[in-house]
Amino acid sequence: MLRTAFRAALPPTLPIAAGFLFFGGSYGLLMHAKGFAIVYPLAMGYVIFAGSMEFVTVNLLLSAFDPWAAFLLAIMVNARHLFYGLSMLGKFRGLGWRKPYLIFTMIDETFAIDSSVHVPASVDRGWFMVFVSALCRSYWFGGIVLGWLAGGVLPFDTTGIEFVLAALFLSILLGQWDDDRNRRGAGGSRSRSAIADLADSAWPHAPALVGLLVPAACLMLFGPDRFMIPAMALMLAAFLILRSRLEDADGTDGVRNGEGR
Repeated sequence: MLRTAFRAALPPTLPIAAGFLFFGGSYGLLMHAKGFAIVYPLAMGYVIFAGSMEFVTVNLLLSAFDPWAAFLLAIMVNARHLFYGLSMLGKFRGLGWRKPYLIFTMIDETFAIDSSVHVPASVDRGWFMVFVSALCRSYWFGGIVLGWLAGGVLPFDTTGIEFVLAALFLSILLGQWDDDRNRRGAGGSRSRSAIADLADSAWPHAPALVGLLVPAACLMLFGPDRFMIPAMALMLAAFLILRSRLEDADGTDGVRNGEGR
């Protein structure tokens, strides 16, 4: 039974391995560049197991001790998991001791697989999801180890490697912007005003614009040391307020992502 579940879980996780080995390696390299021993990134990978939060935690460990700010920041960064958990309650029902492990190890990638992959009747559903989580964790830990070890032998200065997280989010933003532009359609009608057409054309980019303008405003108001938590809170509020309008615009375009991220 375990062998069958493992064989079923391995193929859908292999694409994740490529990304996790790279980003886990970047995280391990960053931790080495900041002077942390290998035990630190491995311990954080085990306890936190949230890629973006692990990158953010590097700076939290090197800054003034502020547990309340760290707690709020972790909640804001990973607030999407609240909705993941609600949608997975049915799938986790009746799994016994495996349920707490699946809840603890649920990330974007495991959620996407567990919620979308059809598990054959011959495969135990609980063990399938356990192996999905275990494999994803092993890819991440493997990347951390490789990155940290590489940090000790690289012949060049690794100063500035922390920009890898900003580069990751920037690439995601640019990809979303292009995707929204392609889905926008032919544009406005000649019978409408230019302002109305401009507003309609901006709606597909509303999530990206919120993500750009709100942090910029908070940066100017609160300064570089205190803008993160207000920005995350305001972005979350903005998305909740605009949710129905954004969903209507997405439905008008005839596109439903259907993905767990």
